[in-house]
Amino acid sequence: MTATPTVVVMGVSGSGKSTVGEALAARLAVPYADGDDFHPAANRAKMAAGTPLTDEDRWPWLESVGEWMEAQVSTGSVVACSALRVAYRDVLRRHVASAYFVNLYGDVSVVRARFAERKGHFMPEKLIESQYATLEHLGPDERGITVDFALPVTEIVEVVVADLERSR
Repeated sequence: MTATPTVVVMGVSGSGKSTVGEALAARLAVPYADGDDFHPAANRAKMAAGTPLTDEDRWPWLESVGEWMEAQVSTGSVVACSALRVAYRDVLRRHVASAYFVNLYGDVSVVRARFAERKGHFMPEKLIESQYATLEHLGPDERGITVDFALPVTEIVEVVVADLERSR
């Protein structure tokens, strides 16, 4: 690859954003951040109580994620961030216009099974449906790829790296 990209691994909670993001960052040898770490305590408490976030809750959080991405632009980076709506991705693109999005998507039954195995995460299972309802898939004018999150992580990473090579 000639230039190191800024990659946002997006999708619903339980889609594997963090796991894929960490593996992809290691493969690309770039910094990694988990978007969940940028949520203020009030957002975490709201989600833990089973209340979906509003756009007003999300804007400052997305700005923080975007600022981190922008600070890494010279080295490239990978960040795991739900980025479920086009408007949310637009906030991130205001910071890094060339951001590449990996939309991890698949059957809700896989997410439910993953939630059953999760311990100590602030996002409750009852918010899965609201996340799927909010999700706006990548549009034809958005730089990125949609990958089935049921694939093995190593395969997802290789599919993404190959697409990044093609999209240069």
